[in-house]
Amino acid sequence: MTDPAAEKHRICVLDDDPGVRQSLQFLLEAHGFAVRTYGAALTLLDTIDPDEVDCLVIDYKMPQMDGLDVAAHLRQRHVMAPIILITGYPDHHMAKKAATAGIDDVLFKPHLEDSLVKRIRHAIARR
Repeated sequence: MTDPAAEKHRICVLDDDPGVRQSLQFLLEAHGFAVRTYGAALTLLDTIDPDEVDCLVIDYKMPQMDGLDVAAHLRQRHVMAPIILITGYPDHHMAKKAATAGIDDVLFKPHLEDSLVKRIRHAIARR
């Protein structure tokens, strides 16, 4: 299950739900990624080092700031790592909104497991 080539890749996960954060961390670490989790958008934005992240996984619906806003702020700060937005709220216009915010991919909950790992690897490979 663990891909030795993936071990060097650092993934940041932002989700306000502790259970989701923990599940995503477990899933990604099981696939060999180094994972750092955040429960609040402002904490991520205040502490992220653009050189220390290979991909970000960001929840859409959060208090204070949604995932689209977080992505836009990250791009304004020249964080160029791929961003994957996860959401349980399908929206017909989500792909367009996500692209405008600088998001590379959108995945819908709750079926993330295999798709998320594949899309993270694909996003990092495209860099």
